[in-house]
Amino acid sequence: MAFRMRRIGTVLIAAALLAATAAEGSWTIKGRGFGHGVGLSQYGAYGFAKHGRSYKRILGHYYTQTRVAKTGGQQVRVLLGSGGGSVAFSGAEHACGRRIEQNRRYTLAVGDGGVVLRAGDRRLERCGKEGKAGSGLRIGGFGRYRGAVVARNDGGSLMVINQLALEAYVKGVVPNEVPSSWPKQALRAQAVVARSYGVATSRGGAFDHYADTRSQVYEGRSSETSATNAAVAKTRREVVKYRGEAAVTYYFSTSGGQTENSEFGFSGGSKVPYLKSVDDPFDDVSPVHRWSERLSDERMESELSGLFEGRLKRIEVLERGRSPRIVRARVVGSRGSTAVSGDTLRARLELRSTWARFKHR
Repeated sequence: MAFRMRRIGTVLIAAALLAATAAEGSWTIKGRGFGHGVGLSQYGAYGFAKHGRSYKRILGHYYTQTRVAKTGGQQVRVLLGSGGGSVAFSGAEHACGRRIEQNRRYTLAVGDGGVVLRAGDRRLERCGKEGKAGSGLRIGGFGRYRGAVVARNDGGSLMVINQLALEAYVKGVVPNEVPSSWPKQALRAQAVVARSYGVATSRGGAFDHYADTRSQVYEGRSSETSATNAAVAKTRREVVKYRGEAAVTYYFSTSGGQTENSEFGFSGGSKVPYLKSVDDPFDDVSPVHRWSERLSDERMESELSGLFEGRLKRIEVLERGRSPRIVRARVVGSRGSTAVSGDTLRARLELRSTWARFKHR
């Protein structure tokens, strides 16, 4: 009898736990694509290339009213890192205006109110506000790079900058944005958009671009491949132009079947004539063309904390873009709600894109 009672008690506890779990509920989020949705879909370009489209036709599809044309051979400056007091390098023949040994290791360091060149513990040269060494070198803590390394004293710490030709910069971007195994036409399209974006978004000042997703992912000569370098060479100095100026060629991973207008793809975005929503028929090659997430009530309430009061009840979509991406939504709680942007929902819930639909059970 005692054994039977224990079994009944165990069953009742298990049933209670299951009931509590069921009562808690869960959210299913179904969506499409990966990224902001504006401009060129990289998987869409891959699909177009697999279907025999040339890189110029691919670019014309995603950037309306544009053409591919030549640009100049300018230099760019890329911020590799900042915050340290010195940076080591080797492989350079000149630094701070003097000849040095190419196979020896040197250091550019904070000193004398600016930057100094050192060989071991010995100071060789005072360089001024910036110290420059190049070209074709290995930079300690970063890797191998074309062009020169520039160390700039920024309030007692160094900004480490790679200064190089535009074409060399693009060689260090393309293999970090798409796989080098992709079709030639897709790689060429990526080379042109990387070059265009680099020209059109140069920020000026001490450096032009970051080396990460704040600009484009750039890892220098260490990351180059023969396939991506060939794509850069085949499109040498070519950019996407709109009315004679280099276009801001936004790009992203996966569209889900349709790209988005610039005014809807970014919070606070504005209308740009060549950044319009277009159908993306071959984007379904992407592994995240469609996706689904399932989150518990507890997880949803935790991630959206501060945007509602009481218990989370639902997500009301107030506005969608030209594609079904969410522009504005309301997070509704039992005692209060807040209107938010689609980008806020995406960031809070770590979604792949704002093309999403929510269902609560």
